[in-house]
Amino acid sequence: MTTPTFASLSAPAGGAAGSGAAERRPMLTLALSKGRIFEETLPLLAAAGIVVTEDPEKTRKLILATNQPDVRVVLVRATDVPTYVQHGGADLGVAGKDVLIEHAAENEGAGGLYQPLDLQIAKCRMSVAVRADFDYEAAVKQGSRIRVATKYVAVARQHFADKGVHVDLIKLYGSMELAPLTGLADAIVDLVSTGSTLKANKLVEVERIMEISSRLVVNQAALKLKRERIRTLIAAFAGAMNTTS
Repeated sequence: MTTPTFASLSAPAGGAAGSGAAERRPMLTLALSKGRIFEETLPLLAAAGIVVTEDPEKTRKLILATNQPDVRVVLVRATDVPTYVQHGGADLGVAGKDVLIEHAAENEGAGGLYQPLDLQIAKCRMSVAVRADFDYEAAVKQGSRIRVATKYVAVARQHFADKGVHVDLIKLYGSMELAPLTGLADAIVDLVSTGSTLKANKLVEVERIMEISSRLVVNQAALKLKRERIRTLIAAFAGAMNTTS
């Protein structure tokens, strides 16, 4: 049986989708961040019959229309996606596992976020990296207190606590590779995709903490109020993932 799309759900009985349907249905808002997550979410949206009608790289608009009059996309920082969804600024969003872990740690578990699907997009890994001349294994074994720079404080704290390693965590928001090179830190915890940036800065990956991918997150209240449409979107995303896997 064919999975219904938003086009079929938005259409009035016996007719095509149109402005009359949009007037009867509240707006469904999806929060996305620019870049890799946005690009890799587009095929999943297409599977649900939703096409974003503007290119975020060619417009200054932060709210993008779609071919469905009652569905829109809002562009926010990657770290803000779970906040928008949790507090109702968006009904749904797509966010990386790394972002969701940090958000939960900062917001006492982030109640109000439902995570129905690991979309298996924007894949990378969270790793520990150091200067090529830094003996990480010796420092860990000797019980030395090491300085770790990271944007992902909750992940880093848990990782080193599990290993019984004493660390001083230094929170940074960008150019993480500079920290070991300038003496600010002994190691960094950061996202790694190909490893080319580490190599270019003479850093080496010494530990993989976890694999990262992006997940669909849904506001709990929206799930109740807009249940049929959100369930349709989830089913379409799941079907698209099965087709490409």
